[in-house]
Amino acid sequence: MMPHYINATPDPSRIMALAALMRPECRLTILTGAGMSADSGIGTFRDTEDGYWSQFDPRDLATKSAFLAHPERVWSWYQWRREQIRNATPNRGHLNIVALGERLQSLTLVTQNVDGLHQMAGSDEVIELHGNIMRSKCHLSHQFIREQKWHPDVAYLPGPPPPSGHHPDGLARPDVVWFGESLSPNQIEQAIQASCHCDLFLSIGTSSVVEPAATLALLAKSHGACVAEINPQETPLSARCDLIIRAGASDTFDALMSTLDAD
Repeated sequence: MMPHYINATPDPSRIMALAALMRPECRLTILTGAGMSADSGIGTFRDTEDGYWSQFDPRDLATKSAFLAHPERVWSWYQWRREQIRNATPNRGHLNIVALGERLQSLTLVTQNVDGLHQMAGSDEVIELHGNIMRSKCHLSHQFIREQKWHPDVAYLPGPPPPSGHHPDGLARPDVVWFGESLSPNQIEQAIQASCHCDLFLSIGTSSVVEPAATLALLAKSHGACVAEINPQETPLSARCDLIIRAGASDTFDALMSTLDAD
């Protein structure tokens, strides 16, 4: 078993080992978590916040019951988070995943993140397990809210949540998975299939504790895939990995792409 340790920079020998797995015919599945967006300045919703929102537990805001009880408060919190994302840009890790996909036969990208930075970087057909905070849907019918005549983008509206337009009593809510809600069956099924049919499974910046995403790597391993982890911290997945790189996503992908370019 490989030792677990923290490195400020990626271990060159492990970068070379990862690069050796990136054969053109490789079928790669990548799972990204909050650590993927850390270099873009996006924290997790559990991060301690300053000012007004520090008095609330985020877990008490990310529920259907909280929205029903205090719709304006929940909508305003998500607007605050959306503003952070609007001021962010994809980092080198996001961009290098796009470049890596151009080298390989198959790359499937699965994310727990809701910020849409993978798509902004140029990744297509991203499997979004937890939804996308920049989209809105009706809180009753769950239909997506497209561009409306009365406003081009409800995600920019301050104040109370606007009517959804899909139900007489429907309100706009973020298209994210709240506590107590199920993931999209279609999205999780796509993620499972990608995990079962890959040669290499790469877990990046995820705590590996949130289900069902946490089991995808183990599912891949049970079907014969090599499992690698890129994370500055040890996770429950670490002991089951074939390769561990204790560094951030951006630095690791910079080193990986440089190694691949040198071949």
